[in-house]
Amino acid sequence: MKRVYELTRGGGVCLVTPAEILSALPPREKWTEETLESVLSALQMDDYFDLLFTDRKGEKTYVITLRAAGQAYPREALQMRRGFAVKMLWAVASAVVAFLVGWILKFIF
Repeated sequence: MKRVYELTRGGGVCLVTPAEILSALPPREKWTEETLESVLSALQMDDYFDLLFTDRKGEKTYVITLRAAGQAYPREALQMRRGFAVKMLWAVASAVVAFLVGWILKFIF
């Protein structure tokens, strides 16, 4: 979703070929047009964007129109990172408290 959002420049609509999307994806994963289409279809079902398949000069092209969830993607990603950070902080704080309680009980008995 991040790459699709970057291709639309947050504006909402873009006309893009599968090769352009594949070139924007990380090279460490092996992406094919079939896997790309399945991922794009899943994102479309999740209501991130509308996806139309067109033929432009004999080349397959996608017309991607961001919906409300797609336009809110950067905010959603930021909230997920913050939520993860809070959970990690909570885990560390719990471990410190458990250590201190154990140390105090060991000192008392």
